[in-house]
Amino acid sequence: MPTREEVTNKIQDEKRSRGLSWNKIAEGIGPGSPILYTAALLGQMTLTKSEAENAAKLLGLSEAEAAILTESPNRGSLTTLPPTDPLIYRFYELMQTYGTTWKALIEEEFGDGIMSAIDFEMQIEREPNVKGDRVKIGMSGKFLPYKRY
Repeated sequence: MPTREEVTNKIQDEKRSRGLSWNKIAEGIGPGSPILYTAALLGQMTLTKSEAENAAKLLGLSEAEAAILTESPNRGSLTTLPPTDPLIYRFYELMQTYGTTWKALIEEEFGDGIMSAIDFEMQIEREPNVKGDRVKIGMSGKFLPYKRY
């Protein structure tokens, strides 16, 4: 039985060799979010059985490899902290710089609780700018107050 890491590596190889973008792959999987599909194919989320079957057809995956895409992953499995990839590190840096600010502002607006990463949506867009295009990321998570008991 292949491992999730082996399936992820195969997906990346197939994407590269077939000249596909993550958005094109997402279109072939279903009508869902390209962000969710990319996260699933990179081993951080799950696909439904039909989505996994569509991914398998598109990327030449076996039935066993497709089945792995429907299993609960080991989320948040970065190999090193802080992350060394420059792009991923910038998100880590954002958390170090603005994490306490985000926490203070969210708690001031909503009270004592957290923003869900389970009931969550995200959008990534290119924002044209004369000084150089910008990355625009929108996140929306359900507020979950801490329960008193």
